[in-house]
Amino acid sequence: MLRTSTGGAGHGTASAGQRAMSIGTVLLQLRDEFPEVTISKIRFLEAEGLIEPQRTPSGYRKFTPADVERLAQVLRMQRDHYLPLKVIREHLEALARGERAALPSDGGQDEHTDLLPDQEPGRATATRIGRAELLAATEASEEQLDEWESYGLIVPASGGSYDAEAVTVARLVADLGRFGLEPRHLRAVKAAAEREAGLVEQVVAPLRRHRNPQTRAHAEATARELADLSVRLHAALVQTALKAGFH
Repeated sequence: MLRTSTGGAGHGTASAGQRAMSIGTVLLQLRDEFPEVTISKIRFLEAEGLIEPQRTPSGYRKFTPADVERLAQVLRMQRDHYLPLKVIREHLEALARGERAALPSDGGQDEHTDLLPDQEPGRATATRIGRAELLAATEASEEQLDEWESYGLIVPASGGSYDAEAVTVARLVADLGRFGLEPRHLRAVKAAAEREAGLVEQVVAPLRRHRNPQTRAHAEATARELADLSVRLHAALVQTALKAGFH
């Protein structure tokens, strides 16, 4: 697993003790922690000014360990905090200037953030991102996103933004698409997920309606635990079915 420093990572200039790496080698180093990363994603982040690898006279990219650290930091902020690239860039630039810049919290509001349902002003909020950020995160086209939405796989909020779950779903749909699976093939997966959610709701519904606030809070924790168990069971059953098909 890659580890990054919290300070600003210098990039673009290799020191004498640093070993330059090709983009393919960088991809292999990142894959353990970021299995969804691709060469095109790395190139996109370079085009957006998030990383600045050196170039050989023939035009090949050469990355230093500091470049890889910075790249991992960018990917981690995208994955864990769903921050827009502009916010990530500004944060890293502040660190590079030696400023003690705190990572923007999920409660920070900009043009791409909004409150989730059931949340009150002043409480911790989850970041929403805009359409452009979602397309960048998934390396998808406008037409692909339109198709995902037409099949109900991705559902934008009323203002056209997307929450954390939508980002995760979009990335997974994009990854499956690289294996030739189209949105129409995923309708059965969506239907199964809705049935599993219905089972969870049946269990926690009485707890949600309880007058005791602690009991209602317990309902949310129970729903999350049941959802996790349901996902793990689903994965185990898929693996069992695949093994049976190979024999």
